[in-house]
Amino acid sequence: MFYIRKTESLRSPWNKGRIIGQKPPLKPKHVWSIRTRLQLDEKWRDLAMFNVGIDSKLRGCDLVTLRLEDIAPQGVSIDRATVMQRKTGRPVTFEISEYARSAVTRYLAALSADDQNYLFPSRGRPEQPISTRQYARLVSIWVESIGLDPRKYGTHSIRRTKAALIYKKTGNLRAVQLLLGHSKIESTVKYLGIEVDDAIELAERIDI
Repeated sequence: MFYIRKTESLRSPWNKGRIIGQKPPLKPKHVWSIRTRLQLDEKWRDLAMFNVGIDSKLRGCDLVTLRLEDIAPQGVSIDRATVMQRKTGRPVTFEISEYARSAVTRYLAALSADDQNYLFPSRGRPEQPISTRQYARLVSIWVESIGLDPRKYGTHSIRRTKAALIYKKTGNLRAVQLLLGHSKIESTVKYLGIEVDDAIELAERIDI
């Protein structure tokens, strides 16, 4: 008779100590707390990146590769921009709020003549943009600075923040789909984490 001996793996699970799942959006109070913190610390690049990230609702790979001409042609911030998404190859248009324009203007005043290509150039290699990894590190620093657990938030928290708020206030999925640049409405539903209870709550607001 043969016996099969069970052995325990010595390898730790890949997700040990990690918080798995979709990263939640920031709440308005979190947005204002981060803005205030960055202003007090005079971190103008970070403040511009944070505000543009909130407004644009772009993926990290698209945010870090924004060019100066996309947001501030001739050094003047515009109120709307259109960029091509790397993942989908589709254009997406977004608003640039007064907060973001003001932050970008303050930040651009500190840029050197060599940093006139990408909006957020790498400090070590100004001819290249900062990396998505560096952007993720910055997000962790921002949320931790206001007392949030950096393991629970990520770059998609920035992307989802304004989209989630727009959906919560309007219930307009089609508008959010366009703003996020999704090709399918199902992707928007999944991205926002919309459940049956959300749909019922919206239906309860409508009287016929």
